[in-house]
Amino acid sequence: MADFGRGTERVAQRSRIRAWKNPSIVSFHGADVMVDMNKSAYREATLQMLDAVKLVLVRSESLGRAIVDLGCDPEKVEIQRTGIPLEEFAFRDRAVPKNGEWRFVQAGRLIEKKGLPVTLRAFEVFVRQYPNATLTIAGEGPLLGELETLARELKIAERVSFIGFVSQERLREIYYRSHIFLHPSQTGRDGNQEGIPNSMLEAMATGLPVFATEHGGIPEAIESGVSGVLVRERDEFALVETLLDVVRDPGFLSRIAQSGTEAVRKNFDLATQAQRLEEIYLRTIGSGD
Repeated sequence: MADFGRGTERVAQRSRIRAWKNPSIVSFHGADVMVDMNKSAYREATLQMLDAVKLVLVRSESLGRAIVDLGCDPEKVEIQRTGIPLEEFAFRDRAVPKNGEWRFVQAGRLIEKKGLPVTLRAFEVFVRQYPNATLTIAGEGPLLGELETLARELKIAERVSFIGFVSQERLREIYYRSHIFLHPSQTGRDGNQEGIPNSMLEAMATGLPVFATEHGGIPEAIESGVSGVLVRERDEFALVETLLDVVRDPGFLSRIAQSGTEAVRKNFDLATQAQRLEEIYLRTIGSGD
C-alpha cells in the first residue's frame, strides 16, 4: 500500500499511482480541493488520480461532498478527522473578568478565509461598551499590513495586538489567559474554505468558548448554542450582537466551554484518530485489488 500525500505533489504522481499494483490512498485537506480545482489542468489530473486510488481520505464532511461533486466515487471517500493532543491542551475554567477586561483571541494564517476584518469590525463595536477589552491575533500572512491599517482606521489599534507566529507553548498560555476565541471563517474570493481549523479545536480543548461561522466543516465540530456559537459568514453585526449578549451570561459561556471540550475529546482526540487511521490502512491493505 502507498499513501501518496496531498496537493500538487500527489497529482504529479498520478502515473505512478496508476502503475502501482498495491492499494493506494490519497488525502485532501482543504485548499487542494476548494482552490486548486479551479485550475483545469489540475482538475483533470486529479480526476485521473481519483479514478486510480483505492481510498480518498478527507478531514471533514464538507470536503468529502466537494470531492464527490468533483466526480469521485462516494464509496471511496472516508472521513479521517484531525487529531488534537489533548494532554497538551488541558481544560481550564475561566473567571468572568473584572472591569470589563474581556480578552479575545484569534489564531491562524492571516488570509482571507479566516475572516479577520470581520473580527476587527466586530471588536470595534464591542469596545464601545467594554473599552478595557483586548484582542490578540496570532499568526502570519499576506494580510498583516492591511489588517493593521484597518485596526488604525477603526481606532482600535491600541487594543489589538498582532503577535505573529508563536510556539504551541506560548499559544497555550494565550488561550489560558483569554476568555473568548473568535474564528469567523468565510469563503474566499478564490473559493478557499476551511475544513475544521486546528486552532479552533485546540482552543475548545482548553475550555475557551468559541464563536465562529456556519462555514465549511466548522458546524461538524460545533453545535451552535451547545458547544460554541455560530453566526453567518461576513456578518460582523451578528457576531458582535451575540458577543454582547453572552458576556452578560457567564453561565452560558461556562456551559458551551465545557461542552466544546467534551466534543473535542469525543471526536478529535489524537490517539483515537491515529488508531483509526491505522485501522483504515490495515483494512485497505487487506482489501487488496
